[in-house]
Amino acid sequence: MEDEAIQGPGGHAPPRTFETELTDALVGIQRLIRRRLRGGLTGPRLRGAEVELLRLVESRPGIGVSEAARELHLASNSVSTLVNQLVRDAYLIRETDPADRRAARLRLTEAAEKRLEDWHRRRADLVGRQLTRLDEADRDALHAALPALRRLAGRLREDIEEPTSTPTGATAAPRAPWTEGTPS
Repeated sequence: MEDEAIQGPGGHAPPRTFETELTDALVGIQRLIRRRLRGGLTGPRLRGAEVELLRLVESRPGIGVSEAARELHLASNSVSTLVNQLVRDAYLIRETDPADRRAARLRLTEAAEKRLEDWHRRRADLVGRQLTRLDEADRDALHAALPALRRLAGRLREDIEEPTSTPTGATAAPRAPWTEGTPS
């Protein structure tokens, strides 16, 4: 039985467009990578938001909780909850900010660094093995698409940070404080 959520009006599948095919391909690739990498985990499984926070702290050691919330487009209390869990699980270190004793700075623990390093290596190995199975023309096409995909990601981020329009007759919702001034 076909899933009702993907059926269009009258019970028919929605028309295939470039947009839906691209989205389906990207989401499918991400899902398959995630599933394949789960098999070799050595520790407890982390939720997506926890991994996103760890990756952010990896790229920006010493980031504050409020800044992390803005960057991840999450409420500050949600990020605080994630931080508490990751500190409890020995993946994050929360240090007092010397400039503002009320604020915290986040750093990865050695266990988190090792886990992320292992994940990066395993992900690169998995994708690398599959890329070698493609012919040269496909590899070249994927390589050539990377700049456009990065620009698409940037535009999607901009839309989150600065909605471009409000539907006719609607009023713009106030911007949430965790989305203001988010760097792209």
